[in-house]
Amino acid sequence: MLKKFKVWYKNVFGSRREQVREEAMDVKNHRVDIREVTYFVAKALFTDIPEMIEIERAVYAGKAPWDSTAFANELRREKDRLYLVIRKEDKLLAFIGCTFDERTRDAHITNIAVLPAYQNRGLGRFLLAIMIKKARKLNYKSVSLEVRVSNTNAQRLYRDLDFEQTGIKRGYYLGDHEDAADMKLYLNDDTVADADE
Repeated sequence: MLKKFKVWYKNVFGSRREQVREEAMDVKNHRVDIREVTYFVAKALFTDIPEMIEIERAVYAGKAPWDSTAFANELRREKDRLYLVIRKEDKLLAFIGCTFDERTRDAHITNIAVLPAYQNRGLGRFLLAIMIKKARKLNYKSVSLEVRVSNTNAQRLYRDLDFEQTGIKRGYYLGDHEDAADMKLYLNDDTVADADE
């Protein structure tokens, strides 16, 4: 009953922009086929955090750039953050996080990681395509991210999706102080994002 009232209230008093944003940020748990393999896509939950950290450790040579507090703080911000996970047979294989900034009209990829054994299978591309599609639905200007200058495989994927390097952040990463390449995808009518929600 309360849910129906909230829907009615938003329809009567809420702005169209708020409705579009709420729809864009909503993701139903569902199965997807990526390169003829079936996976399960869902919004990240607090219970996913330990596995997300394990993926980071696997990707970043035993170190997790984010701790559980950082992930928990991100997941609490449901209005301007969206974190998605991909599972197969109940094993977390990949995740992505994105900040949707209404002021700058930029969707910033805060984190994306795929277990090494599952890389090059289209999971990262699929997750990025979802965020690009959502940014387009919100009529945003761009999707941005940072990537280690040494991570040429990720840079190749981003360039395949039409991201351009826009700068370098010197000493960006904690620990080893590696530089980050700033990359941005400028959204327009020609941008194609071919992921299902």
